[in-house]
Amino acid sequence: MSAAREGRAAATRFCAVIGALFSLLLGPAEAEGQEEVFPLEGLVVTASPTALDEEAVSSHVTVLDGDELRRLGIGSVADALRDVAGIHVVRSGSFGGVTSVFLRGGESDYALVLLDGVPMNQAGGGFDFTELTTEAVERVEIVRGPASALYGSDAVTGVIQVITRTGDGGPSSTISAEAGDFGRRSWAADVRGGGERAAYGVSVSHRSTDGIYALNNESEQRVLHGVGRFRPDARTRVQLSLRVSERTYNFPTDGSGDIVDENAFTYSDATTARISATRELTPLVSVEASIGVNEVDGGTDDAVDGPADSLGLFGFNSLDHFRRNVAEVRGHLQLHPVTFTAGVEYDRERPRSFNESSSEFGTSTGRSESRRDNYASFLHAVGDVGRATYQLGARLEDNERFGTSGTWQAGIASPLGGDGSPIVRASVGTAIKEPTFFENFATGFAVGNPELDPERSFGWEVGVRHRFATALTGGVAFFDQSFDDLIQYTAAPPAPGDPNFFNIAEADVRGVELQLDGSRGPVGFAASMTWLDTEVIDSGFQEGEGATFVEGQPLLRRPEWKGSVRGSLELGPAELSVALSSVGARADRDFAVFPAGAVTLDPYHLLSAGIRWQLAGGGDGGTRLGVRLRGENLLDETYQELYGFPAPGRALHLSVQVGLGR
Repeated sequence: MSAAREGRAAATRFCAVIGALFSLLLGPAEAEGQEEVFPLEGLVVTASPTALDEEAVSSHVTVLDGDELRRLGIGSVADALRDVAGIHVVRSGSFGGVTSVFLRGGESDYALVLLDGVPMNQAGGGFDFTELTTEAVERVEIVRGPASALYGSDAVTGVIQVITRTGDGGPSSTISAEAGDFGRRSWAADVRGGGERAAYGVSVSHRSTDGIYALNNESEQRVLHGVGRFRPDARTRVQLSLRVSERTYNFPTDGSGDIVDENAFTYSDATTARISATRELTPLVSVEASIGVNEVDGGTDDAVDGPADSLGLFGFNSLDHFRRNVAEVRGHLQLHPVTFTAGVEYDRERPRSFNESSSEFGTSTGRSESRRDNYASFLHAVGDVGRATYQLGARLEDNERFGTSGTWQAGIASPLGGDGSPIVRASVGTAIKEPTFFENFATGFAVGNPELDPERSFGWEVGVRHRFATALTGGVAFFDQSFDDLIQYTAAPPAPGDPNFFNIAEADVRGVELQLDGSRGPVGFAASMTWLDTEVIDSGFQEGEGATFVEGQPLLRRPEWKGSVRGSLELGPAELSVALSSVGARADRDFAVFPAGAVTLDPYHLLSAGIRWQLAGGGDGGTRLGVRLRGENLLDETYQELYGFPAPGRALHLSVQVGLGR
């Protein structure tokens, strides 16, 4: 049995043990009518070292509810983020393609992604959002603005954390299946329960599509997720979380979008795990410790297409492994009205890779293995002054590659008047992003620079949030952020043998975010709008046609404006939903030619709608049966999120959901 299969088998046993253990801990009499072990309603856990009421957070925060996402038929976290103010999602064409998120105009590797507290980013900040699905999601928290003072590298323009769900009563389960256009097929099943002492959730899912191309465009993904939370005693809390996934994506296109290959595909097996424990030592002092790991094995397989495939580069295979271990200890001291948090963190990143290329000139191979250790300490304070809540924090990194680096943040949130008055927010801070291992250690056609500094950023924002008497909540935020010491590649280093990577470029972003959501009776409503202005301040080595950075020009693939509006209406056992989203023009490059020519991607407008019908059940117990019909891109808009890669056209999907238990 392979190591990957052994890992998946162990994960399956682990999840089964979680379910059995927590079922025993709960017991049938104790589970009934009890509350969640860790209630999160109305609280945000990502914005500060301790959970805060959403109205006390000093930066712009959005919380997406997992139940609502599943009810609307949104199956991926990336699709859920498309309608969030300040976020632009770019997928390389078909379902399963590499999916990037640009948060507040920053680079696609400037948002830190957490899964139950575990960093999911590759070394240097990159993350493919195709990995994350919504089957096990309790909530998604999006915290905008520099956050390195708490989280370290990669949290430049914000943090996106996915929190997985457990149950809050007797055992229950849900089974769903879906089919639709583009050969879409998926199913998911879960079991969960919870009470005062413990809560658990285990889910499995599978999804596949034939893709939008007639040739070699299938994708498939399987996910197993288990989470358990329990209280051994009144002063101790423990959480275990494990996620295992495997993915394949067949792609017939080259880097410019041309269809050229009949058998190329990528694959990955990923495991994310974490155990954390919190112990209350005294009524004023508590200690929290955690250990997390994120491990990814993957690669690319592009075998020879046939006997005639013998010119140029006609074959390529790669094997890539990345492992990230994070251990952290933090202590909380509550001295009313201030809570102090001090912590230390150890983070080790370790990639290794092997590749083999076949060409008419023979076979060549390459391999690499590196390691980077980072030690950090941080101190934060959260307190009240009158009706205002403030946040202060600082962090010091000691990295074995780029040395010592410090970051800080400060913020305040305060009502303008009495209860029910608008909340004014303001925050300011700095952030860093570490170099990639390729930028540090590349050999061969490019030479890495081990002396690179991290990319740096300074940003601030002001905003207002108000809950109207009509049950609507609205907010507006203005932000401004600068990016310095951006790492750039040059094909002509200063001297022979010098590195090809240097800290040199600069850019600025600023913008306005508006968000409105709420419900009144059977009607639900949500709307968002973003205006964004990006500008290259220093293009560094790049100049002329084909340059990625052009001084005075906007950053690539960031729309100047985007907006969305969504409405829902409950009519007895049925629920109707309609959504319209619009994205403005974006600058891009045509990489089919050299040098890559400047192009402008046209604006696009997408209409989706769905109807969900509860055929049976719907109460707190018994069997529930529902069906949902959902249509995407109903206007059959022709558009591209990445130049040369067409996005999917109109699609209809039909799904069935069966619920058992509470």
